Amino acid sequence: MKPADSIKAGGVRQYIAKHPKEVQEKLNEIRSAIQEAAPGSKETVSYFQMPGYYYEGYEYNGMFAWFSFKKPNVRLHVRPVAIEIHKAELKGYTTTKAIVNFPATEEIPSKLVKKLVRESIGIMKKNKE
Repeated sequence: MKPADSIKAGGVRQYIAKHPKEVQEKLNEIRSAIQEAAPGSKETVSYFQMPGYYYEGYEYNGMFAWFSFKKPNVRLHVRPVAIEIHKAELKGYTTTKAIVNFPATEEIPSKLVKKLVRESIGIMKKNKE
């Protein structure tokens, strides 16, 4: 785990801008969904060199969600338990232990993104107890 002082806010607009125009729209959609699900969270790209979101004061430096693009998918990264809990809703999407892949040629399912992000936050907060 990196020390908390290595987390620096910002850099998300630059991350999005370096991708093809058609992908930028999708990245902005997933970004907006995460921000709506996590009001007051901070954005950074300094943790894994991809946009990530955190609340200070929690384990894993408060990180609970990230997004990225790996052709041909826009990817949502959340805590693994969030994916386990919502496995049935994720049928039809390729997943790994902590990543959900959304084809960049399709609509970003923002309701599902929000649900997964909220679950990831809840898991993080529960782990603090």
